[in-house]
Amino acid sequence: MRLGVNIDHVATVRQARAAREPEPVAAAVLAVLAGAEGITVHLRGDRRHIQERDLSLLLQIVPTKLNVEMAPTREMVEIATRIKPDQVTLVPEQPNELTTTGGLDVVRHAEALKKTVERLRTAGIRVSLFTDAESPQVRKARVVGAQAIEINTGPYADAVLDSQPKELQRIEAAAQLAQQQRLEVLAGHGLTYVNVMSIASIEEIVEVNIGHSIVARAVLVGMDSAVREMVRLINS
Repeated sequence: MRLGVNIDHVATVRQARAAREPEPVAAAVLAVLAGAEGITVHLRGDRRHIQERDLSLLLQIVPTKLNVEMAPTREMVEIATRIKPDQVTLVPEQPNELTTTGGLDVVRHAEALKKTVERLRTAGIRVSLFTDAESPQVRKARVVGAQAIEINTGPYADAVLDSQPKELQRIEAAAQLAQQQRLEVLAGHGLTYVNVMSIASIEEIVEVNIGHSIVARAVLVGMDSAVREMVRLINS
């Protein structure tokens, strides 16, 4: 299983003081050297952490996959088609939210998303959609032209212990359906060193994207150790 490391919160620390450090690019290099097979960043409309400057530098430095999360807006699509990251993951975005709180409503916005996906793919960019573990959303992701989906694991991560098996079953069913739809299956949101094993055991999921938990661990033990530990967990 591949590990994508989200380095947004390295940039969060930098932006808190409007300083030059810590440098997200340095964090990305360390993560890749420690075994990460991809780097993920979220370019938000309010630029609260990652900046366009970071995207340009990361694209030059990251030797694996650079995955850019972004809302399906005209501004973001223009940036993506200019910079051309390896992959764009389209996500919903609400003002003042602490973090992404749910998946895209692909069913409701299918017509607009199809145009966005087509534009990105025409520019040579692989497209993934961040979706909830719901069959209609998964099916529609294929219809609008996405090549992959990232299943929202937030409900599983936030569930009380008794409810986790039910959420896990929903994720597994969505993953199986996505594979049947010839979509590559990724997963992420709220995953930690404690809860990632159950997600990693789902055969259809080939990649997990994890940010906050790894960066939080890295503050204490360093990025190299934090990433190596997570790589061991998801491949044990």
